[in-house]
Amino acid sequence: MPGFELFGEEERKEVNDVLATGILMRYGFDGPRKNIWKSKELEEAICKQFGCRYAQLTSSGTSALTTALSALGIGAGDEVIMPSFTFVASFEAVLSVGAIPVLADIDESLTLNPDAVRKEITSKTKCVMPVHMCGSMADLDPLIQICKEHNLILLEDACQSIGGSYKGKFLGTIGHAGTFSFDFVKTITCAEGGVVMTNDHDLYTKADGFTDHGHDHKGADRGADLHPFIGYNYRISELHAAVGLAQIRKLDKFLSIQKNNYDQLKNILSQIPEVSFRQIPDPAGDSCTFMSWFLPTESLTRSVVAELKEQNILAGNFYWFDNNWHYIRKWDHLKQATTLNNLNEGQKAALEKLQQKSFSASDSIMNRCISTAISLLWTPQQIEEKGKKMVSAIKKVLQQTSALQASF
Repeated sequence: MPGFELFGEEERKEVNDVLATGILMRYGFDGPRKNIWKSKELEEAICKQFGCRYAQLTSSGTSALTTALSALGIGAGDEVIMPSFTFVASFEAVLSVGAIPVLADIDESLTLNPDAVRKEITSKTKCVMPVHMCGSMADLDPLIQICKEHNLILLEDACQSIGGSYKGKFLGTIGHAGTFSFDFVKTITCAEGGVVMTNDHDLYTKADGFTDHGHDHKGADRGADLHPFIGYNYRISELHAAVGLAQIRKLDKFLSIQKNNYDQLKNILSQIPEVSFRQIPDPAGDSCTFMSWFLPTESLTRSVVAELKEQNILAGNFYWFDNNWHYIRKWDHLKQATTLNNLNEGQKAALEKLQQKSFSASDSIMNRCISTAISLLWTPQQIEEKGKKMVSAIKKVLQQTSALQASF
């Protein structure tokens, strides 16, 4: 899954280009950098690879989301609908701009349920933010229709699905704006980094300034730049961009390996009738970073997780229902509004309501779900061995459960 698995001479070459100049910052120092502009090169490569008109690099996926929200004019009092299954960065970014995260149930795509989104729309709703989790995509057509009907912004959090697509268009390029994360465990990595992608020039101009203290970047002299609005320091460094530049050139290779490894492992697990797989709105567009699968009940799933751990094959298999970072059930710090600074009154009230809100529909999906990360380094033999061990563990639990039920 992560690009760091195939880190090599290509990345070292790009980094050494930067080190040779000593200019690690992406802006200014035009002479000493000797025409080495890795950030600019990576932004151009992103536009070419994914088919968007504009790309603005940032220091992380979280800062990319924050930048996109701000550039889209989303702020205090605005509600942003997002899924109950995501990474904490999604709601962190919304809170950071003063807006209100509104969590909605998912379906078996592990992404936003369009019917659940409709139920959450109020007069304060300004944005719908689907999160393309675990390599696959949200069902975007109905979400786009909802946004059109209610005049809402569609912001794609595609941080976990780099290279995935929906009906021929790359994820992150379909909404008003989209974001990727390039952290260490993403499909391609900068070690730390992110990007805002858009086809809107005005939005791009705002993102460009916002990530660099509001600089307008219109002149050759950085010290003479004007500041049309307040911004922040969300810049990526040239070193990080250099790593990403080498990685993006390998993306097609990564995706091909992932798909082959995914297909082989899925074929092995498919022999068990009790195992089902996530719904994928556009199977051809799955980036295949994870294979997400279900068992019939929470009890069976927990028993399988325990057996995988007992047999020392749990590594790489994620039971999100008990995970502290990715599902609403464990986000006590969000529900209790545990922050170091004061939230605005609208945010406080919304988070208080979140404590009482039921996510039973999401629970019934997530408590039966296991996601298996797909490694780029697996050999066919290793996949066969891993698959057989997983099948053996699952069958053992199923047999024990059947025997127990027969004894009553």
